[in-house]
Order: sequence, then structure tokens, then C-alpha cells
Amino acid sequence: MKPKLIPTTTVGSYPQPDWLIDRQRLMSGPVPRTRRAELWRVAPEFLEQAQDDATIVAIRDMERAGLDIITDGEMRRESYSNRFATALAGIDNDNPALIPQQQAGRSTAVPRVVAPIRWTGPVEVRDVEFLRANTDRKIKITLPGPFTMAQQVVDEHYRDLEAMTLAFADAVNMEVRALAEAGADVIQLDEPWLRNNPEAARRFAVKAIDRALAGLTCETALHLCFGYAQLVANKPQGYAFLAELAQSSARAISIESAQPKIDLGVLRELQGKQVILGVIDLGDKTVESPEVVADRLRAALKHVAPEQLIAAPDCGMKYLPRSVAFGKLKAMVEGAEIVRKELA
Repeated sequence: MKPKLIPTTTVGSYPQPDWLIDRQRLMSGPVPRTRRAELWRVAPEFLEQAQDDATIVAIRDMERAGLDIITDGEMRRESYSNRFATALAGIDNDNPALIPQQQAGRSTAVPRVVAPIRWTGPVEVRDVEFLRANTDRKIKITLPGPFTMAQQVVDEHYRDLEAMTLAFADAVNMEVRALAEAGADVIQLDEPWLRNNPEAARRFAVKAIDRALAGLTCETALHLCFGYAQLVANKPQGYAFLAELAQSSARAISIESAQPKIDLGVLRELQGKQVILGVIDLGDKTVESPEVVADRLRAALKHVAPEQLIAAPDCGMKYLPRSVAFGKLKAMVEGAEIVRKELA
């Protein structure tokens, strides 16, 4: 049986219920880098059960929308990166450093690296097991990539960005091997910070990514974006670091394109890779029509073969109202089906 053309997926996150997390408080501050227990509305002794329930809600929404590859919605995380990054040995989450944000007029608390970074045991294995037990669809799990994590800490141990990044890569590799063994069909690393430091990325990002993904036989993906649409305005119209990823071991490269309206000609630079293309604009709470989605996919097909194209939202949907997120996913599925029929 031939693989389905233009399958649909999410990037990772789905809106968390208001009964689970204080969404207004979450949205009012910077993306959490340290653990933020005060954001959860549920008492600690009931939190895991509540997160399980929210995960089932997210799974069922994705199934009802018709997605081919689903995630757990990242219901257990305050941000895409902080849950895994702060679980590693060598990271001081309790005594964070404060990094001033000049434009926002506030500071962001970030973990301090105070000793060698080490993986001490699974962080997301139960997430994969729970997801696998509650759906028969193809499943994807996400976790932060080594380059991004190294940009979100204050280094008081290595004093060397490349050495620290490679240490993060070794920790990620231990985790992804455990996730694959637990049943993940697709493992995605989130590396949005590649765009923030392209000079360093050119020196050692691919090396770190390959080290993080070494030994995997399941499908792998690498996600780049310009940040959550609700928190980042005036997005650039191109990636400063993208073509270089054609040399990485990641099977698929995930990029946003709907909101920033990037020149899709760059897809030709990713020959040999699957492209997970953002065709849902998360900066606009209006739900796209399926035909708008279809037009975005048709534009991509001028530069990439249909066998290599996967449809997704631009980024995580964490900050959207749930009704909007569901509507956008459903429109994406219907838009992909329009194009799929045209290709038949």
C-alpha cells in the first residue's frame, strides 16, 4: 500500500484547558525557561491525573479533526522546552539567573548550568506510553533540541558554548533512544533558536543535532520557527539557517511559512528531506478555509514533491483558544484532502 500523500500533523502543542493551567498568567509573561509550578491550577497530588485527562481531550480533538500523525498536545509542560531541560543533572532550576529583556522591560528567569549536564532517567517515556495506549494513529513526541537548550541557560560550568551544546546533545540522545523504545513513531527536536545565533549554528548545530539523533531507526524531524505568534510580532520572511540542515540526519525539516509568508523557493534547498510545512497561520484567530490551505500546499508543490510534503500548523498551538485551534486543524485536514484528490 502506498504511503498517504500529504499527511497531516501538529508541530506539538495544543491549547491546555483553563481548568488545568492559568492561561492568562502564562500568556502575560515570557515563555517559561525554569519550572513554574504556580501556573498549574490543580493541586500537586492530582496534577498528573489532570494532565492525563487533558491529554485525552487533546488526543480526541486531533482524531476528530482527522490528523494522521498526532502528539500528546504537550499538556504536561509549561513550555516546549523547560520540562526536559530542567530535569537534567547539572542544571540549577531553583536558583535561576535573570536575563534582562530590554524591549519588554522585564527579566526572564533561566536555569544555570553549574555542573556536567547528564541524563539521569526518562522524562517523557510515560508521555509516549500514555499516548500510545490511547490512540491507534501514528504518534509523534517532541522535545527541545540541544542547540536551543544551550541558548536558554547561563553557563557557569563549561564556559564553552559548543562543549555545552554537545553535552546537551548527549543527554537528548539518551532520552530519544528511550522514547523510541517506548513506541514513538516520530521523534521531533524543536530548534527555534537556530535562527537567533546562525553564526554558532553554522559551526556546530548540525554536529549537535546528529549527535542527539544518533542510533535512531524511527522517523525523525527537526522543527524551526520564529516563535509563538501570540508573543512574537514582525516575523522575518526568511530563515538565516536552513539550507545547512539538508546535511543533517533528521529525516524531516519542519518550518513555518503561513504567517511570515516566506519564499517557498527555499524548499529546493532541502532536497532529500521531507518538509513539514506550516500552512496554518497562528497569528490570525480567524479559521482558514480549506481552500486557503489548499492554495498554500499547491504553492509548496512547485518546489517539493508531494511524496515529501507533510502539512502542519506554523508552530505550536498552545496559546490559541481551543475552538480556534480545532477549527484550524480541521480546515488543514480538509485542505490537504482537496490537494490529495487533485494529485490522484
